[in-house]
Amino acid sequence: MVKSLRESGVFLSNDLIDRVLKRVRFSHSNPVRALEFFSYAGQRKGFFHTQLSLDTMLYILGRSRRFEDVWNILKETRRKDQSLVTTRTLQVVLGRIAKVCSVRQTVEGFWKTLTQEKSMADARNVYHNLKRDFRPDLQTFNILLSGWKSSEEAESFLEEMKEMGVKPDLVSYNCLVDVHCKNREMEKAFSTVEKMREEEIYPDVFTYTSLIGAKNILKEMKESGSHPDVAAYNAAIRNYCIAKRLRDAFSLLDEMEEKGLSPNPTSYNLFFRSFYWSNDLNSSWRLYERMRSRGCLANTQSCMFLVRLCQRQEKVGMALELWNDMIQKGFGSYILVSDVLFDFLCDMGMLTEAEKCFLQMVEKGQKPSIASFKRIKVLMELANQHESLNNLTQNWLSLGIPSYWANQVRIEVQKHCPQQPWIQLDETNRRNHGFLSRWPWMGSGDQGFSSSPCLL
Repeated sequence: MVKSLRESGVFLSNDLIDRVLKRVRFSHSNPVRALEFFSYAGQRKGFFHTQLSLDTMLYILGRSRRFEDVWNILKETRRKDQSLVTTRTLQVVLGRIAKVCSVRQTVEGFWKTLTQEKSMADARNVYHNLKRDFRPDLQTFNILLSGWKSSEEAESFLEEMKEMGVKPDLVSYNCLVDVHCKNREMEKAFSTVEKMREEEIYPDVFTYTSLIGAKNILKEMKESGSHPDVAAYNAAIRNYCIAKRLRDAFSLLDEMEEKGLSPNPTSYNLFFRSFYWSNDLNSSWRLYERMRSRGCLANTQSCMFLVRLCQRQEKVGMALELWNDMIQKGFGSYILVSDVLFDFLCDMGMLTEAEKCFLQMVEKGQKPSIASFKRIKVLMELANQHESLNNLTQNWLSLGIPSYWANQVRIEVQKHCPQQPWIQLDETNRRNHGFLSRWPWMGSGDQGFSSSPCLL
């Protein structure tokens, strides 16, 4: 890899390295190759990694339990530029250690990491083991309080906090209110808010977002001087939708716009979900038109609700209109939506429309799934649309698939389109023509298919 990087002439900027390592992290790629890349880039004279690159590399190695490499990188970084090792770096390393090591090896600095990693049992054990050796402060208590899921444990911890002379603040009470709300203990939540007011600690947006469940709460929020944001309105709309009080939910949507707030896809998805389960395509489509007129682009969840409703009620025109909007404006997941759309169009026998949508997707650089390709292929064979199948196959293969699969497609289409001049298949596949024509998709090939044309 190092030799290829040297010969490529590609300039390894900090931004490029950040993006490569981020890609490795989220794709769970080879940590050894990532370390080799990181080390090669860092060895250049006068070059310094960014904090993001360092933290991402440590996360990748820690996740693979390559702690020896973690220590070596930390030592080298400290020698070269100590300022790169931040509190965030410590949290990354400790977070990985806390996953595999005994909690006895942790210290107070582990608590925040443990609560974020949802290891509250361990955090509690560390706290009880160490609380006699030092005096926890307000921040320490709030870190731990934010991780509780049980109302009883959270309340007990808050009382212990008071007994140790630490006065709860707004963050402390917000954590307690949130726990009560998540456990659907609304009376306790409102009681906590009253206690806050008695102590002259006044609720903020976070408090009301946890509490919100009816319009009168929004009104109280405004009267207290707190201005509801989109998240607060969404919380209220969600509860109205769950209660099937859609008229009240829509009144809040209107109110948001009157206040100058722009509903986001999450706002609309709350309604789409309700309409989906009630099989109400007309209301869903009116909402989509409203969403479109406001300039709010639907996300994948919105598109899936709509296209599935269209399929259920056999409304091809609406489904194609949604698809054309996606193609023109670039929103939603083409792959997920196309699987439903192609299945729908094939059920309706609309091969011309299916082919058009397929090619639109290819033009966008998005590869339709194998399942979608096979479904359209079978119908084209039955309809003797060999030229269309030929064109579809060529475009699909141009996006690149494993060579073994590519040869199976060539063989299968050549069988039905013998008049077409195909590039010669390799000798092995020609010998096995009879076996390969059965579409054994799960091949063992690992070579990437060339981007050159499949047809002459």
